Amino acid sequence: MIPDLPDLSPAADRKPLLPDVPRAPHPPRILLLYGSLRERSYSRFVTYEAERILRHFGCETRIFHADGLPLPDDAKADHPKVQELRELCLWSEGQVWTSPERHGAMTGVMKSQIDWIPLSMGAIRPTQGRTLAVMQVSGGSQSFNAVNQMRILGRWMRMLTIPNQSSVAKAYEEFDEAGRMRPSSYYDRIVDVMEELVKFTLLTRDLSGALTDRYSERKESAENLEARVNLTAAV
Repeated sequence: MIPDLPDLSPAADRKPLLPDVPRAPHPPRILLLYGSLRERSYSRFVTYEAERILRHFGCETRIFHADGLPLPDDAKADHPKVQELRELCLWSEGQVWTSPERHGAMTGVMKSQIDWIPLSMGAIRPTQGRTLAVMQVSGGSQSFNAVNQMRILGRWMRMLTIPNQSSVAKAYEEFDEAGRMRPSSYYDRIVDVMEELVKFTLLTRDLSGALTDRYSERKESAENLEARVNLTAAV
């Protein structure tokens, strides 16, 4: 039997899909993660360049360094590094993930950070509705395996992943001895990505709750509430 369609017709007392909300005055808060622990880490260098660009655009930034972060399930969630990561996720309004490509995929360091971020912390979801930019560095020719994988994870974490992305090929040629990126089309692309991230964050951060609000979840919540009320009445 085909179920009746929900009542989705316009009504005077129905809330708008996108409510008119005031714009937050504070600078966009951006968290940056990178996927390497090497002393000369090109993903870290790219992250530093991205942070400089974001600050130029007026953002407040934080970088999480994964040194000392245990493997997922190898420690309890109250581990100091895990708590640091989760608190930064809650603080953020947008994120940047940058990973090296290793064996055709993102690194375990990158995946471990994402795996430590839960989909929900009580009634709070630390990633839902936040914007996300993905970038990668490669030791050889240009590839997009890592950014494609991170896009899948961003969608799974219910983040708003921006269209633009960056992939830096032969990264060892793109940085000087001090770790600063040389002028190139790769650098210009990182500027493009950060600019787009800031724009999307400003456009969506005040509406993130409405953008990620789902009919099916509202329906399920209402049904659960009704079941609890009926159970209480029966008792």
